[in-house]
Amino acid sequence: MSGTYLGMPAFPAFPEAARGAVHNPTLRGNLRHATHTIRDKRARAVAELDDWAALREAGKQIKDHTLRHLDRYLVQMEEAVTAAGGTVHWAADAEEANRIVADLVKATGESEVVKVKSMATQEIGLNEALEAEGVRAYETDLAELIVQLGKDRPSHILVPAIHRNRGEIRDIFRSEMGEWGRPAPEGLTDTPAELAEAARLHLREKFLRARVGVSGANFMVAETGTLVVVESEGNGRMCLTLPETLISVVGIEKIVPRWQDLEVFLQTLPRSSTAERMNPYTSMWTGTTDEDGPRVFHLVLLDNGRTDTLADEVGRQALRCIRCSACLNVCPVYERAGGHAYGSVYPGPIGAILSPQLRGTGSEVDASLPYASSLCGACYEVCPVAIDIPEVLVHLRERVVQGGPAVRQGNRVVLKPAKGHAAERAAMRAAQWAFTHPGTLRTGQRLASRTRRLHPRTLPGPGRAWSDARDLPEVPVEPFRDWWQRTHGGKDGAK
Repeated sequence: MSGTYLGMPAFPAFPEAARGAVHNPTLRGNLRHATHTIRDKRARAVAELDDWAALREAGKQIKDHTLRHLDRYLVQMEEAVTAAGGTVHWAADAEEANRIVADLVKATGESEVVKVKSMATQEIGLNEALEAEGVRAYETDLAELIVQLGKDRPSHILVPAIHRNRGEIRDIFRSEMGEWGRPAPEGLTDTPAELAEAARLHLREKFLRARVGVSGANFMVAETGTLVVVESEGNGRMCLTLPETLISVVGIEKIVPRWQDLEVFLQTLPRSSTAERMNPYTSMWTGTTDEDGPRVFHLVLLDNGRTDTLADEVGRQALRCIRCSACLNVCPVYERAGGHAYGSVYPGPIGAILSPQLRGTGSEVDASLPYASSLCGACYEVCPVAIDIPEVLVHLRERVVQGGPAVRQGNRVVLKPAKGHAAERAAMRAAQWAFTHPGTLRTGQRLASRTRRLHPRTLPGPGRAWSDARDLPEVPVEPFRDWWQRTHGGKDGAK
């Protein structure tokens, strides 16, 4: 694994991790119900807009333009934030970002922080880093709270506790809330209203007591230095307005050039994520003011493998991602395996292309993620910024099998092929040789047709993993070349 750390313990390869998930009927039931519900609602919300295709293309163009000129817009962002009274910090990796945030919190003399839901802080393992420094971080998003109280890990970008049902959540609240603050009410049931009220009462005392808030951001606007957080509950707004100090950790790819650009994403993001026409809460702040909100604002701009990803002409499109999670909700692999099998805070199709680029493909789990897909293309069809995830998956599979040039930690390197793919490389080389020698290919096709009755129904050795779940295609009685020659391309009326 590279020096980029995503705040996760060591994980097995995706096939091994997924094997247990697909045999868990409760997990699969939870995932099936939730993903089908969300994607059906999304489809209806998107269908309301006649110009959805144009919005999708506009989002893609804005993101691509920004990535091409990222250096200029980041400097502009720093200047605008500084002029508005904020302080900007640059973090090359997770370790540096965690150190910056921990030092800023300790400088306030506080030992607690409240947090807005943030993928970037999960990515770098900020909660664990703060705990090691004697600072306790409290998640305030309802789903993140469930995950934290349950000593669990997120399994979905938008709905981190999607793998939990209401009964499980009730039990977690009953047993764990008291250790983190206000205990759950007596006689708590699993009705949504009661669960939400228990969370509200538990969190309210933390909001009123906290002096330091930590957030991420969905977008940053370079021309004004404005940060934007979209959410559905209002907990984020409490964290963004009540504390005296606000620290925002944001990936450098979240920037957009102009305020006007938000018009596109504030239409596509809510419809793609929560199937809403607009976000219930859209919070925006620019620096600090004496009359409102935090008195001190720090922005930590996080790289952590993003510039390495930017150097890949095919893979860089993953940096367009606006974290809507639409690709997860239509993915047949995610629906059956769940988010934990991906070994990353970024699960599903987008995680299968983003994590191996941020972290590299040196570990067993990262080398397996590009294969965690059927390449059905549903993820590309629903992506609001038109990330061609199947294209990147194939690109990364080639990198895993063949190795080749890449950029890691800012340096150009030549990657070695991953272990365990020698047979695949040999097969591809053999196929390449055969396709460049027509005579050999023709002889092989005829031999395969004439021995078709002797062909096994399953593949031997490593190939069994493929044929155990699929039927081998039947070899035709006659090769296409022979049929073409015999019928003159079908002109003789042959069927």
